[in-house]
Amino acid sequence: MPETVTAVTAATDGSTVAAGPPPRRAIGRLAIARLRDLALVPAIALIAVVGQIINPVFLQPDNLINITQTMSEVALLVLAQTIVLVAGKMDLSLESTFGLAPGVAAWMTVAVGAGHGTGLLSGAWSIPITLVVGALIGVANAALIVRFGLHGFIVTLGMLIVLRGLLTGISGGQTFFNLPESMMYLGTAVWLGVPASIWLCVALFAAGIVLLGYTGFGRSLYAIGGNVDAAKAAGIRTDRVLWIALVGASVLAALGGLLLSGRLASVAASQGNGAIFTVFAAAVIGGVSLNGGKGSMFGAFTGILLLFMIQNVLTLAGVPAQWIGALNGAIILVALVVSRITGGKAQE
Repeated sequence: MPETVTAVTAATDGSTVAAGPPPRRAIGRLAIARLRDLALVPAIALIAVVGQIINPVFLQPDNLINITQTMSEVALLVLAQTIVLVAGKMDLSLESTFGLAPGVAAWMTVAVGAGHGTGLLSGAWSIPITLVVGALIGVANAALIVRFGLHGFIVTLGMLIVLRGLLTGISGGQTFFNLPESMMYLGTAVWLGVPASIWLCVALFAAGIVLLGYTGFGRSLYAIGGNVDAAKAAGIRTDRVLWIALVGASVLAALGGLLLSGRLASVAASQGNGAIFTVFAAAVIGGVSLNGGKGSMFGAFTGILLLFMIQNVLTLAGVPAQWIGALNGAIILVALVVSRITGGKAQE
C-alpha cells in the first residue's frame, strides 16, 4: 500500500519528483502486480479445454456468444464495483440499482393494462429515465458517505434494502412486460453479427482500463484507496473523486440492468437479487482488494469471464444450478488463500 501512495505523491507534488526514480524494490513489485493481472488467463484457457472435452458445444460460436452476452450485463456491475473498491469503498446497493432503475423506466413508460405500467411517459424516455434513476441513487449514496461521513457498507446495505422494497412496491411484486422497443434495443440489437451488449461491455471495460491505468483520475482512486489522508496531503480532491466514482458506478449498474431487461423483454420484481455475491466473487478472484488501492480492470474482467465460463461448463455437464452459488463462495475462499500465499496478505 505505501508504494501506491508514494507514487501518486510524486506525481502530484513537485517537491518530491526531484527525489529521483522509485526504488528498485518498488519497480519490482509493480512488475509483479502487472503480472498478476494475467494470473487468470491460464485458468480461462484450462476451463476452455475442459469445457470442450466435456461437451464439444462449448467452443461453438453460438455458445461463446451466449456466455459473453449473459456475462455482459453482470460484468457492468463488476466494472462499477471495481471502481468503488479501488477507492477503498464498497457499494452493496448496485444489485438493487440493477433492478430498480429499469423497473422505474418500465413503470413510467409501459402502457396501462399492457404490462403493469402507468403509461405516464412515452417509450422514448425509457433509457434516459433508467440512467437518471441510476445517477440519483449514486448521488444519494455519495451524499451519505462523502458529505455526512457515514460508513459506506452500512449506507449501501440500507440502500439495497430500500431500493429492493421500492421495486417490489411499484411493481406490486409482479413482472413488467410489453416493454417499449427503445428499452429493449440495447439488449436485443446485433451489431456486425455480435450482440450490442457485448460491444458495450468490451468498450466500457477498455475505457475502464484506460481510466484506472493511464489517467490522473485513476491514480487518484488508487491513492484514496491506499491512504486517504496521504491523498489529501498530496493535493487530491478526495471528496470530488469519490462523488464521481459512486455516481458513475450507479449509472453503470443501471445500464447493466437495462441490458438484461432488454434481452429478457421484462423487468422482474426480483431482478438483481443476489447478483452482488457474483460481483464480489469476480472482483476478488480478479485481484481487486476489498481494502482498496489494489486491483485492475483487466483482472476484474477475467474474474467475471472465468466465473461465467465455469457456470456454463457446469450447465453443459448437467450439474444442478443450485450448486453454482456454492461454487462462487468456494472460489472466493480459494482466492483469499492464494492471495495470502502469493502476496503475503489476503484481500480482506
